[in-house]
Amino acid sequence: MAEVKGLWINGSWHVRERRQPIVSLATGEVLAEISLASSEDVAKAVEGAHTAFLDWRKRSAHERSRILYRLVELIKEHHASLSRLIAEEAGKPLKAARGEVSRAIQTYLFSAEEAKRIGGETIPMDAAPGGEGRLGFTWREPLGVVAAITPFNFPLNLVAHKLGPAIASGNAVVLKPAGATPLSSLRIAELFAEAGLPEGVLQVVTGSGGEIGDLLVTHPLIKLITFTGSPVVGKRIREKSGLKRTILELGSNSAVVVEPDAPFQLAVRRVAEGAFQYAGQICISVQRIYVHEDIFDRFREALQEATMQLKVGSPLEDTTDVGPMIHAKEAERVASWIEAAVQGGAKIAYGGTREGQYLAPTILLDVKPDMSVVKDEVFGPVASLIPYSHLDEAIKMVNDSHYGLNVGLFTRDIAKAFRAARMFEVGGVMVNEIPTFRVDHMPYGGVKESGLGREGIQYDIEEMTELKFVMVNLNI
Repeated sequence: MAEVKGLWINGSWHVRERRQPIVSLATGEVLAEISLASSEDVAKAVEGAHTAFLDWRKRSAHERSRILYRLVELIKEHHASLSRLIAEEAGKPLKAARGEVSRAIQTYLFSAEEAKRIGGETIPMDAAPGGEGRLGFTWREPLGVVAAITPFNFPLNLVAHKLGPAIASGNAVVLKPAGATPLSSLRIAELFAEAGLPEGVLQVVTGSGGEIGDLLVTHPLIKLITFTGSPVVGKRIREKSGLKRTILELGSNSAVVVEPDAPFQLAVRRVAEGAFQYAGQICISVQRIYVHEDIFDRFREALQEATMQLKVGSPLEDTTDVGPMIHAKEAERVASWIEAAVQGGAKIAYGGTREGQYLAPTILLDVKPDMSVVKDEVFGPVASLIPYSHLDEAIKMVNDSHYGLNVGLFTRDIAKAFRAARMFEVGGVMVNEIPTFRVDHMPYGGVKESGLGREGIQYDIEEMTELKFVMVNLNI
């Protein structure tokens, strides 16, 4: 019989009769049954987090940092089991799952370090007439209870990007993990408790976003919502959250531009990795590949060859590069987008086949800008190769999107790279790298329908704290 998991509320487990099985995407076995939270559970979690916050906000920076450092050590100790758990519940190939655990370690490590660096600045009051003899300065204070709503594709590290900076800055958190991948979040709650985090500072409620998401977003004790997911849900959160602060990391149809002077082999290798790793289920996966016409045929052949080397298979095998998609219906959706593109005149250069939840890495040619595989977020292992004749043309095509998260540009001309970086309408420009590149302390976020605010520990902390100004009149 599968293990039954409860809700993590006020430092203890609360098992509920309403439950949902979590099935291994590697073996098909039931990994566990998770409890489904009610409205009363959500209210209890938020109120408990608020009570815990009133004490937690008073704790010293070095104490918050110490707990996070201890968590880092515990994750290191459980690296192998956490990696397997991610591979099982998310279907992420084991070697990529190991990489995610290592990144989560870095995210919590940066959080531990940043906990000690939350400061303010002095203001030169006498720069204005009437400010003489006055001392002005700022400090940052935690907001209160943070609602963190996370997606399935990085069930450990994207959770870390919510929990790490929130806890480092003295906030409490109510976490609602993705319904498909809650087990990593429940495990991290156990490890936080073992690390010494006080009861109530972290609450984990599992269940349907449609059932409990709105309860979190509208609860008066929630001061900030940090959400990673679809633009549709992000817009709804924005509408319902009122004056609450929101950090929204939403969708993308990320592009990469390859110039004739690009480091060719590097570009081919990285584009193949960026387009198809984790079956393309990454919001900054390479989706649109703009290649200069002078090298287009050569690049197409090299990319096909690199893609052929990728192994599709069980996420528990060390040699697997591309595993299953998260749901059969998602594989069906992406396959239907490929079919619609082909019916509209596109050609399949490689791939295009599906077996259940497994979709072969697919390269499309002769696509049109209005096709879903180009203009919308595929979120699957599909990339379109598109030729261009001049860099300005490529920049225009990149910008012709309602998204604007990351873009990659491969060129050896630094002046060209800086000029293009100014012109791209995105949150991040990766020169001689794919848009899928991310390290966990850099500012990360998009423009247009790709979101609001920035992640990256230091930048998250700025979002999760209130700036307070203090003036002292010394003329006494």
